[in-house]
Amino acid sequence: MGKILENYGSLLLLLVGITLGSIVGLWLPSWVDYLKPLGDIFLNLLFVSIIPLLFFAITSSVANIEGENKLGKTIGIMGSVFLITIVIASAATVIALYLFPVNAGMAPASAVANPLEDSDATWGDRMVSFLTVNEFNNLLSRQSILAFVIFSFLVGISARRAGDKSKAFIAFTNAANEVMKQLLLLLMKAAPIGLGAYFAYQVKTLGPQLFGFYAKPMALYYTFGIFFFLAFFTLYAFIAYGKKGPAVFWKNNIVPSLTALTTCSSLATMPANLVAAKKIGIPPAIANVVIPLGNTLYKNGSAISSILKIYVAFSLLGWNFFEATTIVTAIGITVLVTIVAGGIPNGGYIGEMLMISVYSLPVDAIPAVMIIGTLVDPLATMLNATGDTIAAMLVTRFSKEPFVPQEEEPA
Repeated sequence: MGKILENYGSLLLLLVGITLGSIVGLWLPSWVDYLKPLGDIFLNLLFVSIIPLLFFAITSSVANIEGENKLGKTIGIMGSVFLITIVIASAATVIALYLFPVNAGMAPASAVANPLEDSDATWGDRMVSFLTVNEFNNLLSRQSILAFVIFSFLVGISARRAGDKSKAFIAFTNAANEVMKQLLLLLMKAAPIGLGAYFAYQVKTLGPQLFGFYAKPMALYYTFGIFFFLAFFTLYAFIAYGKKGPAVFWKNNIVPSLTALTTCSSLATMPANLVAAKKIGIPPAIANVVIPLGNTLYKNGSAISSILKIYVAFSLLGWNFFEATTIVTAIGITVLVTIVAGGIPNGGYIGEMLMISVYSLPVDAIPAVMIIGTLVDPLATMLNATGDTIAAMLVTRFSKEPFVPQEEEPA
């Protein structure tokens, strides 16, 4: 019991905050005007921390990568596997939402124009505005986060290319990255109060229908997530290891799955994944690269929830999600979110800020996006964590390396 409280304590506190906020919004609406500033303060603190957090996290990660030829080949195949399967997860979620819409009966929170429906903007104009800015000071705005992410990657690559001359700079970014991680952990201690206050405001504004709206995307996420876990992971195991693949994978995936559910931590699941990889027969040279990097960069559960969050935000605002431009942008954002969120405590919130910035979402949609991300966390963690082993199996297959299970001896 103590272990469960330790692992899920922050989630439980957030649920308590949301529950209390709901009670205030329903039965004490006169209090909401006094509580809403607490939510505004929390969100503003998150917003101002995003830019330095992203810069130091991305720059230090890229600058510290070391590689050799064989490692480079493995990383290249791994990157392709990560990208393709994340796009598949995202596209499958879009299809599920199209077939089983979850916004029935939900009135839009506000009549806000969708910036992606600007008829005067061409595809080229949109790409330029998403990916670049024309002045350095514009990089420091959260409205230009995509451009800032690209800039941070380029700085990290440049630091690597500078060799020994950049050692002091890399040491500084490593230290600053740790400082910003601690800052985010500190800010997130206020999440139950901040999001609870904002939820009180939403309940007062939208009324009891809000609860039904959250229940529908939750039901879809857990239903589709379990289907994806069973069906797609089985398919990937078959592609990787033939007829033996599904049986071998599921036999050795029980412990990692339970570990992910009970700890709600991908990092805590990594040792179990490494043991499972050894029993499945994934070569150590692949498992020891793909699983640790996948723990940071490869997140099927986050990909599914990212698409769902965008859909929910669009539903709240009365926007049409099923436009080609919106879907392509959503999948692109999802790929970035799975990278940005990795390796940062509570990094899912930063990924959500990225999505909010790209779509220029109004404040009304922000708490909904954050709350859904919290509520789906247990299943998302299981999908994120156990997907690393599947990815390692696929990398083994496409690297043309043999599977050598633990009980078998190499020829």
